[in-house]
Amino acid sequence: MPDTRPTAVPYGPSPELARIRDEHPLVPLAFPDGHVGWLATGHAQVRAVVADPRFSSRQELMHLPTTRAGEFAEVPPATPGMFINMDAPEHTRYRSLLTGRFTVRRMRQLTERIEQITAERLDAMERGGPTADLVEAFAQPIPALVICELLGVPYDDHETFQRQAAALSDHAAALEDVEAAIAGLGNLIYGLVVAKRAEPADDLLSDLTDSDLTDEELAGIGFLLLGAGLDTTANMLGLGTFVLLTHPEQLAVLRREPDLVDGAVEELMRYLSIAHTGIRVALEDVEIGGHLISAGQSVVLSAPAANRDPDKFPDPDAFDVRRKATGHVSFGHGIHQCLGQQLARVEMRVAFRALFERFPGLRLAVPAEDVPLRDDSDIHGVRALPVTWDEV
Repeated sequence: MPDTRPTAVPYGPSPELARIRDEHPLVPLAFPDGHVGWLATGHAQVRAVVADPRFSSRQELMHLPTTRAGEFAEVPPATPGMFINMDAPEHTRYRSLLTGRFTVRRMRQLTERIEQITAERLDAMERGGPTADLVEAFAQPIPALVICELLGVPYDDHETFQRQAAALSDHAAALEDVEAAIAGLGNLIYGLVVAKRAEPADDLLSDLTDSDLTDEELAGIGFLLLGAGLDTTANMLGLGTFVLLTHPEQLAVLRREPDLVDGAVEELMRYLSIAHTGIRVALEDVEIGGHLISAGQSVVLSAPAANRDPDKFPDPDAFDVRRKATGHVSFGHGIHQCLGQQLARVEMRVAFRALFERFPGLRLAVPAEDVPLRDDSDIHGVRALPVTWDEV
């Protein structure tokens, strides 16, 4: 598997991935366990695979393109409620229960509360200024507060589960730490489900107690939504701010025309592709782009390469807040497209706009090359983002 870490300019796919995409957007790939599958790097090829029901998301069928020291060679089937690693009809059952709770309209209704949370974090930054670690002060707390309120998770526990969620995707984490994080998050969510059954409140987990889901299924759904809605958005806020601060001409455009923030969020999603690698498995022989993918073969999907495909996005390595970046695959595509994408969009639009309005002189407090990247993880980001601003 070619290196998936960001390049020295810490955003795009590695040069090797880009070269493979430009020459052969679907190529055979040797896996660590000896399996020979495929690597899809072209935008059309990635979309074709994830939209085709002949490809499975079941994790027990997958061969993994990378390994962690001590990692089990065989991956067990998804636990109850973890529908992201299921196919129809199991996936459909879970997804249909949740889709109505993540509509664009409902997410827009949350906007006022997200604006309030964001303002409170900016107030705290300002009081502690004129320097801060933007990750700790801003990027992590906002999605943590939002997802806690949505699910009914006590915010007092946010530091614990934030650390546990990060460990799940960190390739440098020891296997025992990953297992401890899974157990810790699972126990936290299961305890909440039991409490919601006994005393429902105004939150998503309580709403779902009226369904036919078991406690184990509810806990699995809560685990999935907590992990997916926390780490990804936090890293988009941190790394997205880094990109804007290191592209001052684009930030200037956004300051002059704040209504461009919706498009800027889509462009940041395309440009960064922080959830960079996916996998599907052929359930039968399938032809994609003139290549026969045999039943049982795993296909690795590179979002960074697909989102920088010049056949889809002209001048793809340029960051342009005016670009129409619709069609990017950062939220996935097909039936497994990210359920919480509208919530993530609202959080990013509100947070970026408010941040640069509150601190018009916001800038890095260290050279860009000294910003520590989170590049050895399933979710790319920055581990810290030291910033400063001019006090009024």
